[in-house]
Amino acid sequence: MPSIFSARWVLPIAHPPIANGWVAVADGRITQVGSGRPPGTSTEVDGAIMPGLVNAHTHLELSWMRDQVAPAPTMPQWVESLMALRRTVGHEPAAPILEGIRQARQAGTALVGDITNTLAAYEGLSHSGMSGTIFRELLGFNVTDPAAVVAAARAQIDALPDNPRLRASIVPHAPYSVSPPLLRAIAEAAGGDRISIHLGESPEEIHFLREGLGPWRELLTKLGVWSDTWQAPCVGPVDYIAAQGLLNERLLAVHCVQLTDAELRQLAAAGATVVTCPRSNRWTGAGLPPVARFYQSGVRVAVGTDSLSSVEDLNVFAELRLMRELAPDVPAREILASATRQGADALGFGDELGTLEPGKRAELIAVRVPASTVDVEEYLLTGIEPSQITWVSGS
Repeated sequence: MPSIFSARWVLPIAHPPIANGWVAVADGRITQVGSGRPPGTSTEVDGAIMPGLVNAHTHLELSWMRDQVAPAPTMPQWVESLMALRRTVGHEPAAPILEGIRQARQAGTALVGDITNTLAAYEGLSHSGMSGTIFRELLGFNVTDPAAVVAAARAQIDALPDNPRLRASIVPHAPYSVSPPLLRAIAEAAGGDRISIHLGESPEEIHFLREGLGPWRELLTKLGVWSDTWQAPCVGPVDYIAAQGLLNERLLAVHCVQLTDAELRQLAAAGATVVTCPRSNRWTGAGLPPVARFYQSGVRVAVGTDSLSSVEDLNVFAELRLMRELAPDVPAREILASATRQGADALGFGDELGTLEPGKRAELIAVRVPASTVDVEEYLLTGIEPSQITWVSGS
């Protein structure tokens, strides 16, 4: 017999909220979602039942940097500080990664898109109960053998212990840190894999691609990785990655703070996803994202926290609160879908997670909601704390 959980509110995400609803679960899968009197004995859950959240962009291996990289007025300055701090350690400490995973789970996260240079978080994620798309990130502006770099990363991925909840792919960092040949090599090796790239994040990136000058070039030169063979493409970020074969429906374009309306529509036409991380953008000096314009463009929008080097916590609900402040006219239902269904689809888990529908995994959270709540969707954008969240059905 299935276990049945009832609540004042059930949010299927694929459909409008259900007042006095219920969810039936058997063998870890949702079997029914309904309203009114459940078809059997049910367990009453306080508040609202909804799918576990999707953090579509984070860097768990940087969890040890919490409170150690100060906010900066520009992103190149912030990155230089982060890189200087990272050079002080020989490897990514395991304990902060595990704590970051634990806190993300407490905040209701069922699925992550984790950016990694070291694969240091893979083992912790394997034992966490969370699902994840693991993005093995490559950097290299003056790489002499791009195919060998990609092959080495592929060998690392192939050596990982198999876990059906975790999927790995090779991705580039950003247009200003990866050479065109390496971008093309990554695109050619991708197959059907998801690709994530930091894109259109800072004004300095736009200047660099248009003119080949500015703080990013200065930082590359300072680091000794500048290549005189590189020529400014004199285009925007979206046209640039399109020319390298990266623009398609499997692309997660992260941040996109500086993109024009036309570029956002270009992403939408390709079926790509914008992943917005507003709290991190504010911290790093990239600027606040144009959240309302994202939705107006028709592009799929997902949500990420980024890493603990640039946010206070890994609580996706905190991102939703800032998104609501930045885009007060976007329907709450669309913002909630960004943190669930859209993120799951973007990461390749849409058939398993992101909505409450029969056949999907029962990764359910219950959010404590005041009894006086009339608009539950709007309430969920007010800044839900982990103390209000409970995992349901032993998820």
